[in-house]
Amino acid sequence: MLDTAFKHKIVPRDYDIFAGLDVDKRSYDVTFVDHEDRLRSMKIPSNANHLLNYVRRHFPGKRIAFAYETGPTGYGLYDKLTAAGHPCLVLASSMIPTARGQRVKTNRLDSRKISVCLRGGELKSIHVPSILYRDLRHLIHVRDTFVRQAVACKLRIKALLLLEEIPFPSAPANSQWSNRVLFELQQRASRPAIRFTLDRLLEALTQAQRQVYTVTKEIRGFCQSDSELSHCTEFLRSIPGIGEIVATHLLARIGDWRLIRNSRQISGLLGVVPSEDSTGDDVNRGSITKIGDERLRNKLNQAAWAAIRKDPQLAQFYSHIYKKHPKTIAARKAITAVVNKLCRRIACVLKEQRPYVVGRKTTSVSSKNEETATLQGTTRRFAETRQPCLGSSFETETPGRPRAPRERRI
Repeated sequence: MLDTAFKHKIVPRDYDIFAGLDVDKRSYDVTFVDHEDRLRSMKIPSNANHLLNYVRRHFPGKRIAFAYETGPTGYGLYDKLTAAGHPCLVLASSMIPTARGQRVKTNRLDSRKISVCLRGGELKSIHVPSILYRDLRHLIHVRDTFVRQAVACKLRIKALLLLEEIPFPSAPANSQWSNRVLFELQQRASRPAIRFTLDRLLEALTQAQRQVYTVTKEIRGFCQSDSELSHCTEFLRSIPGIGEIVATHLLARIGDWRLIRNSRQISGLLGVVPSEDSTGDDVNRGSITKIGDERLRNKLNQAAWAAIRKDPQLAQFYSHIYKKHPKTIAARKAITAVVNKLCRRIACVLKEQRPYVVGRKTTSVSSKNEETATLQGTTRRFAETRQPCLGSSFETETPGRPRAPRERRI
């Protein structure tokens, strides 16, 4: 198996040939370039075996590095190239250097650009998840698809009732789509065409909700069948505000927890760090970058609102940030800061493989303190053995003793 750092970036002097590929459904456009700038471009069928056979025939004994841009074809080409012993970088399209004045774009030119940038050491691969995490991503994606379908059906039903001036059944805010409400909607009298349309929408809603339940059950069983996923889910659910749905989506997006280097990495991955356009002594920071998985970022935003109701430290931190901004934007700024802090806790919990323990309210709040194992309200090991997670937030654990304040130097 290739080393982890070897997968993400290559050292050009260690290789003889650099192959850039532009991959689509039917064919590969490949450009081979060496250190003497000799080029060879070709188009082959969309099959990794054809590419490997060509390399064996024309470059025997040569050290070859491959790179291609992410697309709808997935990681199959990466798997076959690395299985054959060749390093391969999978590139994000937004991170490939492009000349601003370039007005001509073809598959052949794209493959040449990738090969030349690969030879210059300018490319860095995205993290390629293992088969386990790819399968979990598929389950998470299909669940989100059915959730969106259910939400769309609810909106269509309400829009139809509003258009036809049919009152929506009265119900509390947290149970507007209970079985009682659905039954009343099925009994509402209306014209035949409206009745038929409403019945079809109700059937679509019921089917989507049934699919959401089925996929959620499958995700739970999938995580429980693997010890690593089960333990990581257990640790994540110990953080206030994070439940089963958010925990499994986090694992699907983060992948192998062993690749986490610091607590800021996940914040950057999910785009909850401020953008910056600074030069010289002028520091100009803007809104968050919003890169990464938007659906997961939205879920974490909802988790943050739940977390400040359960964790005294986060509630105090939210209040501290809220007071620093105008009321029109204070809530949005403060909850985004809480999401950033949640990401740091997530990184710490996964990296150290420990559950989180809720701490007591502190007398001062610092927005720049990272979550470490020595601070109150951070991770602690189980007393004797690892206890199974039953969905609680481990809030009954005894908080750690606060660290003594530092003596101020005069």
